[in-house]
Amino acid sequence: MKLLEDRIREDGTVLPGDVLKVDNFLNHQIDPDLMNAIGEEFARLFADAGVTKVLTVESSGIAPALMTGFQLHVPVIFARKHRSLTLTDNLYTATVYSYTKQVNNDISVDKRFISADDKVLIIDDFLANGQAVQGLMEIAKAANVEIAGVGVVIEKSFQKGHQMVIDAGLHLEALASVASLENNQVTFMSDKK
Repeated sequence: MKLLEDRIREDGTVLPGDVLKVDNFLNHQIDPDLMNAIGEEFARLFADAGVTKVLTVESSGIAPALMTGFQLHVPVIFARKHRSLTLTDNLYTATVYSYTKQVNNDISVDKRFISADDKVLIIDDFLANGQAVQGLMEIAKAANVEIAGVGVVIEKSFQKGHQMVIDAGLHLEALASVASLENNQVTFMSDKK
């Protein structure tokens, strides 16, 4: 998605440890026009997949997932990272390690919102080592839910998450595939063609 790649080049920052900071338009401050275009693109890519719900993890996955759900006209479920007084039992759970925060999170989805009749589309902001997507895949498996595919806004194709999703036999769509962050420069897979 050229629009996204251009925005990453313009506003993204490469940090030590192969971290791409895009908090000024994706995962802290959100550009609603860009999110709308992202939702439209995911809806186009998965239009014939029979999606009944979009599944993501709070919080950075919510904006692209919501816009995708809006375009597909299906509900959006986000796995919660923190328990609350209203979310205590009857849950599907998985443990997810966050590389950027260096912490394990138990993510949870209330069983009322997902059933074996559903076909979920997993959407997330980043795919690097694949921990968040793997956690959502575990929740889908526990719920006996079919996964229509995985859509990520940005993938770091040089890390293991891409191959993990492919090895699981899932349809993967990344709107921007980063081939390298060497020398503090973002190189996309599309640059190598």
